[in-house]
Amino acid sequence: MTGAAAPRPAVPQTALRDGDHGLRARLVAALDVPTLPTSDFDLNGRAPADLDARPAGVLVAFLPGGDLILTKRASGLRHHPGQIALPGGKVDPGDADETAAALREAQEEVGLDPARVEVLGTLPPHRTVTGFAMTPVVALVRGPFAAVPEAGEVDEVFTVPFAHVVDPARYRLERRRWRGDWRSYHVAPYGPYYIWGATARVLFALARRLTA
Repeated sequence: MTGAAAPRPAVPQTALRDGDHGLRARLVAALDVPTLPTSDFDLNGRAPADLDARPAGVLVAFLPGGDLILTKRASGLRHHPGQIALPGGKVDPGDADETAAALREAQEEVGLDPARVEVLGTLPPHRTVTGFAMTPVVALVRGPFAAVPEAGEVDEVFTVPFAHVVDPARYRLERRRWRGDWRSYHVAPYGPYYIWGATARVLFALARRLTA
């Protein structure tokens, strides 16, 4: 895998620039590329027929210039502590849909004002081994953004360059034992951040669309 530059320690203050309209055009074109839904089971056999698929939404939000917002989940959480994730979560009763859930969760987790988010569209749902049908919501952030990590939920908010996210060569397969079986999954490490699992699979799907 090609080496990556050291990541930025914090999300920068940014504003939309004229040159960033090219980023919007690339993302919109990528969303028009027909692809099938993805799953944690793609590399490990079929999903069980009785596996519940609870709806969820995650925000694939790019800052002006192309940096992607990611989080490091708090180390004290019961589920997925310390993992790298896209802002988002399950659809609550008050959410209109997966997009609304992704925007609400992003505001709660990283302090991103939904009014500053331009939603471009969605990717097909990704079905996770934990039983979620996770819809990636692709968006651009307009205007300045200063991250505010949610206490107790998010240890860190950081960004990854567009060039890293959209390069299929940055992704590779690894495997580990999980519940007694070997499971394969995608990874796309960046500096000290180990991006893997459903997050890496969603970003890999977007990378393939952008390079199709």
